[in-house]
Amino acid sequence: MQGLHFHDLRHTGNTLAAQSGASLADLKARMGHASDRAALIYQHATRDADRKITEALSARVKAEQKKVKKTPRKKDDDGSAGVLVPAG
Repeated sequence: MQGLHFHDLRHTGNTLAAQSGASLADLKARMGHASDRAALIYQHATRDADRKITEALSARVKAEQKKVKKTPRKKDDDGSAGVLVPAG
């Protein structure tokens, strides 16, 4: 393939390894590096993805909590199965 370099494959492999949960030590061993600097680049990409997932989950929980607050409940209702019910 024209334009494809070994470094591109190496980068993809290390990114996928980081996303799969490889530790800093694992990434360093895969890359053949003694310093943390290069391996941290790949873990940084994973932290960004984790942050986005966390924000999306938080937004979904908040939306469900708003739905529960808007839905009137009977006195003896403990809430429906599968519905988030505020504690307290």
